[in-house]
Amino acid sequence: MARSTATDKRFLELKSGKWRVTVAVPRDLHGELGTRLKKPLHTDSLAVANVLKWQVVGELKAVIEQTRKKNGGGRDPLIREALEIAAIRSRAETGEEYARLNDLNLEIESRAEIIAGKDPDAARQYAEIAHGQATPIDLHHETFVTQSKTKARTQADDRRAIAYLKQWCEQNRVRPMIQAITRKAAVRFMDDLHKVAGGHSPITLNKYLGRLSRYWQWLVLREHAELDPWARLKIQAPPRPHDEEERAFTDAEVKDLLEGPATQRMQDLMRIGALTGARLDAIVDLKVGDCEGGIFVFKPQKKETKPRAVPVHPDLEEIIKRRTEGKEAGDDLFPEWPAPRKVGSQRERSFKASNAFTDYRRSVGVDHIVPGKRRSLVNFHSFRRWFITKAEQADQPESIIAAVVGHKRKGMTLGRYSAGPLMEQARRCVEAVSLPTNFQ
Repeated sequence: MARSTATDKRFLELKSGKWRVTVAVPRDLHGELGTRLKKPLHTDSLAVANVLKWQVVGELKAVIEQTRKKNGGGRDPLIREALEIAAIRSRAETGEEYARLNDLNLEIESRAEIIAGKDPDAARQYAEIAHGQATPIDLHHETFVTQSKTKARTQADDRRAIAYLKQWCEQNRVRPMIQAITRKAAVRFMDDLHKVAGGHSPITLNKYLGRLSRYWQWLVLREHAELDPWARLKIQAPPRPHDEEERAFTDAEVKDLLEGPATQRMQDLMRIGALTGARLDAIVDLKVGDCEGGIFVFKPQKKETKPRAVPVHPDLEEIIKRRTEGKEAGDDLFPEWPAPRKVGSQRERSFKASNAFTDYRRSVGVDHIVPGKRRSLVNFHSFRRWFITKAEQADQPESIIAAVVGHKRKGMTLGRYSAGPLMEQARRCVEAVSLPTNFQ
């Protein structure tokens, strides 16, 4: 039975009181199109929206199909045929198989002549791919992404980077082939990347260049490319004034945060951040078993290669006791902020905790906005900076501070045991930091 236009909300959602069309994007195209395509209908009437939506749904689905056609799943039939022929050539091992390649070469030339009658450029591309002289830049990309075993967010960066490169090739009449991406072409792409990718910061744009470099290194190792044209390419960021750098909290700001009307979970989160210097995601991801024997065991973050042990500050013992009592080792220390349920989600577990802290921080007047800069100069990471500052002011050795917060250091590991001189030094370092007066 047909659904009533007064209740049918398929492909529709409300945004600021107006209806808009929303269409899910297949997972393999998330890197290029995002998770959903959306278009406003400029009406607050559900009945009218249901009349208007179908043409828009068709348009958005056409965008998806067009994008898929440009990718491997919808590759042009001629290119697919040429790739299959190239695969046959690459697998030849015996004398008999090599002898057959002569007949195959004649077939390639004959097929190319027929294609040239309609499209000389397509004929040239067909012959080059079939002879193994040209390889689409994205042919091996999904295999690279799968084998890299990186986080979902990094994989999304990989897919965006190759999508930007393909888009740039199309706009600049550069053949989207591995062999066509020379050092000169790579430099041109770097100079144009801000136009293709939009208004991202140099840090983000350099991240895309770095992911392309990793892909080409993978290609070189497997002899799909001769060299990495992206090596050492980096967009220079404009000088940033000293007063626009993100900073540590002041003692007054820490006091304002701790004496404000925070929930118990937010109080616990802030205190652990301030007295360990740990990153937010590492704290939120703690298990009960990671807090045993007076030691935190934080998961590896950034460039860390293994879990990091940090002594529990005496002022945190009550929090740990309250949050671990009667629970199993595998239970979450902060069940209030569970991991994303969606499989393959690019969001870190701390995503909602970060948003909650930002809202709370602003509510108590702790903020530092610079005109023209989207992000505040203070955030949860400012607790980490505050901890390091306080440890330095307490004359703690730089190497021990680095060991506690997980900064790069040489030849030093604390392990996860309370005994030993390094752990005792780390304990002295942690206990040298105190929360502002009256907030222990």
